[in-house]
Amino acid sequence: MWRSLRWLDRSIAANKRPHEQSLFPIVQGGLDTRLRTISAQEVQKRETNGYAIGGLSGGEEKSHFWRMVTLSTDILPKDKPRYLMGVGFAIDLVVCVALGCDMFDCVFPTRTARFGSALVDSGQLNLKQQKFAKDFRPIDADCPCFTCQGYTRAYLHTIVTHEDNACTLVSIHNVAYQMGLMRRIRDAIKEDRYPDFVRSFIRTYYSSKPVPEWVKDALSSVNVSID
Repeated sequence: MWRSLRWLDRSIAANKRPHEQSLFPIVQGGLDTRLRTISAQEVQKRETNGYAIGGLSGGEEKSHFWRMVTLSTDILPKDKPRYLMGVGFAIDLVVCVALGCDMFDCVFPTRTARFGSALVDSGQLNLKQQKFAKDFRPIDADCPCFTCQGYTRAYLHTIVTHEDNACTLVSIHNVAYQMGLMRRIRDAIKEDRYPDFVRSFIRTYYSSKPVPEWVKDALSSVNVSID
């Protein structure tokens, strides 16, 4: 953590084009609340265009994950973007926006596409499964992406894991899905209906399984009830 702060100061000193390049210092500290608190307090002392939250996409328990996100966003300035690094599951995006995060990045949409998994609001469609062999619908009828406008689940079923272009086609959809989800999130926030959006999304996402306790606890911490 201290090494990251030293590197931050060196980076700020070396940045000769501050109006063209944005430095986002990274809040570190792992799952240690003391170190993460110190890190968040220190990075906000530096004048930068935004802040990143790191070290939370390594498979830690979700009950620890959301608390470290909240600890970080509670300290960081609210008038600058907070970027949560390496987080890309749809439910994580929805919950972490509620916790105060603005930006995300992750390899998940394209990595999971390589295994024939397409993202939808109810989770993932494993296009390798035989049930899609005669399913002539698009991945998502409401999706405007190139893949959904021109290819069926049945066609994708025949090529996933066999032909290289399957990775491209499913990746196109998955990235479009993620961008569309964030667009819906932004619109819900602007229209002051984000809690309603969260409840609706969770009802769909967990339509066939119970909502995890970590999701309930995280949302409850910001006064969003899903009951």
